[in-house]
Amino acid sequence: MKHPSTIIGREEELATIKRLYDSERSEFLAIYGRRRVGKSFLIEEAFENKLSFMAVGLYQRVDDNNEDKIESYRQKQLAHFYESLREYGLPAEGNPSPTSWMEALRLLKKLLSSKRTRRKVVFIDELPWLAGPQSSELIEELGHFWNSWARKRKDILLIVCGSATSWMIDNVLRDYGGLYGRVTETIGLKPFTLAESERYWEKRGFHLSRYEVALTYMVIGGIPFYMDSFRPDRTMADNINAIYFDKDKARQEFKDVYTGLYSASDLYIKVVRKLGTMFYGMTRSELLAAVDKKGGGTFSDVLENLMDSGVIRSYSRYGGPRKETVYQLTDFFTLFYLRFVEDTNFTSWRTVQRSKPFYTWAGNTFELLVIEHMPRLVDALRIKEYATPYCWYGETPENEGVQVDLLIPATAERADYICEMKFSEGKYILKDSDAEDITNRISALRNSKVHKPAHSIYVAYVTTFGVSESKHRSHINDIVTLDELFH
Repeated sequence: MKHPSTIIGREEELATIKRLYDSERSEFLAIYGRRRVGKSFLIEEAFENKLSFMAVGLYQRVDDNNEDKIESYRQKQLAHFYESLREYGLPAEGNPSPTSWMEALRLLKKLLSSKRTRRKVVFIDELPWLAGPQSSELIEELGHFWNSWARKRKDILLIVCGSATSWMIDNVLRDYGGLYGRVTETIGLKPFTLAESERYWEKRGFHLSRYEVALTYMVIGGIPFYMDSFRPDRTMADNINAIYFDKDKARQEFKDVYTGLYSASDLYIKVVRKLGTMFYGMTRSELLAAVDKKGGGTFSDVLENLMDSGVIRSYSRYGGPRKETVYQLTDFFTLFYLRFVEDTNFTSWRTVQRSKPFYTWAGNTFELLVIEHMPRLVDALRIKEYATPYCWYGETPENEGVQVDLLIPATAERADYICEMKFSEGKYILKDSDAEDITNRISALRNSKVHKPAHSIYVAYVTTFGVSESKHRSHINDIVTLDELFH
């Protein structure tokens, strides 16, 4: 294996892979995560030229009910799998191209048996695409390959990978057939954090302020694929233009993020587009009405699949007659694309930054950035133990409506933290309206059912550069700056 120091970030994931590689028994690793997050790159870089076999599923869109097209799809996948076997050393003589997955995996066993290396690493990339619409055949045969042969040898490291996260969970991790309980380790690969992004930019020769690192993160997320396309001999504005403002290219990338993840990608894109119009999200019933669909298990699967892939999140909203579950679009690339690229007149990142919508987008997206780094936030606030954060809205005794976008119940401290996120290019200046809002939120929360009378209320401002001294500074109990989200 390549030494972990040669790969930026991913320390925990690399430690897991090394432990499995060094194991004295056969191991089975499943990796899943959003497209472009770096799953294939992680394995290929970790093992360099030490893979004993690698095959990649080929995406093809096919009607699930058309048997002829399904069979054609299957034969193409088998042909590509056979081509990979040949590339890794399987002789053509006596080994004809397989017509079933049973035959294909029998040939894989034959290839691996001929290898003389201590550890035989098998990497099957985009397993959902390889399996195709009727995936049971490959899954059953892969289970048989593992149970009857690979795990008994003690020298196999089998790695399967897929961007269709829910498919991976349902067919590999929760499969009650041949693979049930056989996966020995899983890695749900997530985007880079701010700290990992900073290390990445530094290693690539960029000299960015933390403000610029954060702003770029808000535009493309911590997605290594997009970051890798940036050039250090260009400004960040030019690099962002290259991704988004060749609009045909950006439109295709948007489709690529969702195409192939799900069999009904059109419905998923429709849901994402609707959520893109409501930054703070929508309830399930609101979404159903917006996309003109009936309820049921299928729509629940859509929401669960998008959450599993990290495209949306769900959070609790209190304050109405009952607790509501709200679904919010959180994929930074998609949010920026829908706001400033698709069906807009913006032509460059520079024109975006000079526009009024930029500040609304930046303020909202900074909130998401903070929520994505919740562990860093609670550390900065010195919170030792807390319940699930939520959104709350209510009224003051004077019937003034208020909303708290992020409320953290700190159980050990017996306190409720009202968190306000403020994006600015310098120190944030508290206005009279801010002081009034703080007073109203405290008053409303203190008189609400969600707040325990014995608990305290703390107001924390999370800002890019802090808060200027002013007559209203005493309204705030704590300040968290952007720097602290990098730790």
